[in-house]
Amino acid sequence: MFEITENAAEQVRNAAEQGGTEGMALRLAARMKEDGSIDYLMGFDEAKEEDIRLVSNGIEVVMEPQYVTLLDEAVMDYAQLDDGELRFIFLNPNDANYQPAAKKRTK
Repeated sequence: MFEITENAAEQVRNAAEQGGTEGMALRLAARMKEDGSIDYLMGFDEAKEEDIRLVSNGIEVVMEPQYVTLLDEAVMDYAQLDDGELRFIFLNPNDANYQPAAKKRTK
């Protein structure tokens, strides 16, 4: 199922505090584009009866059932990009542009 890293969870909590949305769930949505890549949408919202609900690193996540397939096994992180910008990223094996992280070698 979907996972939020501790880094991303901390940033979600900060955003909720700054926006006055503490106690609201993080709503996720995803849309497959023609090239097989996925667009992601997120924001704070009240859960609806038909929503799929989960908790990851203390963050309540809700999504409509139609998005579960696209978000299955995805990981949301908060990371520094090559240009130095910090932002939320999605590591999703369902995305055509997904590249798994290099495995660390152990001696």
